[in-house]
Amino acid sequence: MTYLLALIAVVAVAVLCWKAFGPQRANRIGAGHTVSRRKRVIGPDDDPEFLWRISHKGHDGDPGSGE
Repeated sequence: MTYLLALIAVVAVAVLCWKAFGPQRANRIGAGHTVSRRKRVIGPDDDPEFLWRISHKGHDGDPGSGE
């Protein structure tokens, strides 16, 4: 019975430590400060800047285009 109570206590302490110092804690530290977040990676077909560049790249020196 003592071992069971000790195991429950260890699990409770581990959960409390995880909640206090876990990976989500980094977002809550310094609420007034900005936390740098990872920039979301987007594919080229979803990137409007990339699509704009390739659409204008093809028209820049192309003598066959009517523009």
